[in-house]
Amino acid sequence: MYPLPLDLSKLKVFPLTERRSLTEVESILVDPDTHPAPLSEATLARVAACATEIRAARERRATVMLIYGAHLLRNGAALILDRLMADGWLNHLATNGAGTIHDWEYAWLGRSTESVEQNVRTGSFGTWDETGRNIHLALLAGGLRHQGYGGALGQFISEDGGDFPSSEKLWAEIQSNPEDRLNPARMEWIEMQRTFGLPQCRLIVEHLWKHASILASAWNHQVPLTVHPGIGYDIIANHPFFNGAVIGRAATRDFELFGGSVENLDGGVVLSVGSAIMGPQVFEKSLSCVNNIRLQSGRPIVQGHSICVVDLQDGGGWDWSQGEPPKTNPAYYLRFCKSYSRMGGTMQYVQADNLAFMHHLYHLLKKS
Repeated sequence: MYPLPLDLSKLKVFPLTERRSLTEVESILVDPDTHPAPLSEATLARVAACATEIRAARERRATVMLIYGAHLLRNGAALILDRLMADGWLNHLATNGAGTIHDWEYAWLGRSTESVEQNVRTGSFGTWDETGRNIHLALLAGGLRHQGYGGALGQFISEDGGDFPSSEKLWAEIQSNPEDRLNPARMEWIEMQRTFGLPQCRLIVEHLWKHASILASAWNHQVPLTVHPGIGYDIIANHPFFNGAVIGRAATRDFELFGGSVENLDGGVVLSVGSAIMGPQVFEKSLSCVNNIRLQSGRPIVQGHSICVVDLQDGGGWDWSQGEPPKTNPAYYLRFCKSYSRMGGTMQYVQADNLAFMHHLYHLLKKS
């Protein structure tokens, strides 16, 4: 017998301001112009090689893509990434759902992160009203513009809220053009408005720490930042607003945009920094899609690109420049190395602190 599904509408949510947050913007943000933390000579040589590849990619006008996990943001790299975007070194960013949740909380509250162990026991882990509410509102508004997750939330932070039309207006648009591709998003808004009494006007949500938001920086520089969440992976599932259709629609658009950048990856660079699961999994599917479409029209597959994978783990003690290890070697099961090693081009693995790597990379590129 199947169990009855959990009724998430019964969830009790709490004000985010009441949560004991473990990190604050003022204590984590790193000034790009300060000296980076030290790295070994061997690691610095690898950072320098990556900088050389990025310079060559920019000359070719090829994609330079940064795929990052939430820890890069939490370690204080937002201003460094802002500079790299402003100076034209990065032309696509991608992150997971957690990367956007901490981003929004820093931008709105100035602090983020919580004790998972303590709060799961009390049923309060992730059940923070403003986080789930406002991220869903941003995605609902973005859906009405056929916008992806990253662009919708970046615009919401940058512009301190969003515009929400009346249900009557949306019904009229649906009836006047029943086959319009935006109709599912309109229907989601109408249903959410009916259920939760959502605003039908300009909603002001001030983000006093938006300078700490990578999403807002990307929006302001018009650099695509795509988000690749999982349904049930992120704390926005712990909220009565939780709506997989809204999240999935936004993530679908971002996967398409991600593919558009992979299409321009010949001679380009992929930086995967602290993304052990999302990065390699999304990249391999997108690259296959691009190659599939290219081959149908007689074009060659993506080639000439380089991939630099950065993480704190030791890479299994394997030299990944020699290809992947056999299945009998524990290193074979390091997904963030193995998947990327299969993606054509050249791959190097750098064992390093993600913030230190990006900080040194910025200083090397700034000299160009």
